[in-house]
Amino acid sequence: MKIRFLLPLLLFMVVIGILGRGLRLHPNVIPSPLINHPAPAFALPSMLHTGETTTDKNFLGHVTLVNVWATWCYACAQEHPFLLEISTAPQRDFMLYGLNYKDDPAKARDWLKQHGNPYQQIAIDETGDTAINWGVYGSPETFVLDKKGIIRYKQTGPITQEVWAQTLKPLIEKLRNEA
Repeated sequence: MKIRFLLPLLLFMVVIGILGRGLRLHPNVIPSPLINHPAPAFALPSMLHTGETTTDKNFLGHVTLVNVWATWCYACAQEHPFLLEISTAPQRDFMLYGLNYKDDPAKARDWLKQHGNPYQQIAIDETGDTAINWGVYGSPETFVLDKKGIIRYKQTGPITQEVWAQTLKPLIEKLRNEA
């Protein structure tokens, strides 16, 4: 008779434990299997330089942030002023590349003319295939690559002042000082 009452109580405690663990997870921390691996190879048309191609080889020799964005992405629009701020900082020690994700390139060019362009280069990924190879779940997402083109960190969601100060800037400084 006791088992009849203990089994539902035990199942209830297991469910509460699972839900409690879920509440402690951070939604912006989505592990990537690409961490500590080379950036996936790609060759896409450049948005800023008609007729040119942007490839993974562009990331070699400097610390790079690859920001996945789109004009239809509300969070990307919220993040954009901060990207402009960090890209024009006098002591900027990284390159900022854009990966325009599932977007109309003409609309994206117009949007950048209106809001400003923080990127040194932008690859056009109209189909989203390259983003899929990078393990992108949505936008915005930002990858930090070391000087050898190895992915060292993935930020899911917008870059904020807090994310910049606590995570990205210290990581960029560390990677900049590596051989």
